[in-house]
Amino acid sequence: MDEQGILHRIQLLVEEERELREKAEAAPPGPAHAPDRARLERIEQDLDQCWDLLRQRRAKRQYGENPNEAKPRPPKQVEGYTG
Repeated sequence: MDEQGILHRIQLLVEEERELREKAEAAPPGPAHAPDRARLERIEQDLDQCWDLLRQRRAKRQYGENPNEAKPRPPKQVEGYTG
């Protein structure tokens, strides 16, 4: 996936996240919204992976490497990144 594709994916995920959060705020609390919470968690992971992939591509380009060699990393690795 190229940078434009990654940015488009990020945009779609952010829009879905916003819709789910608005829906969750308007809904009464309870277990009926557990699937939405699970989807929100997955969206957050997907966003972290997309941003990580974008950073990898940009770093590779900056240092004269092929950005197409950047690969998505597992959520556990991306979520645990500290800098």
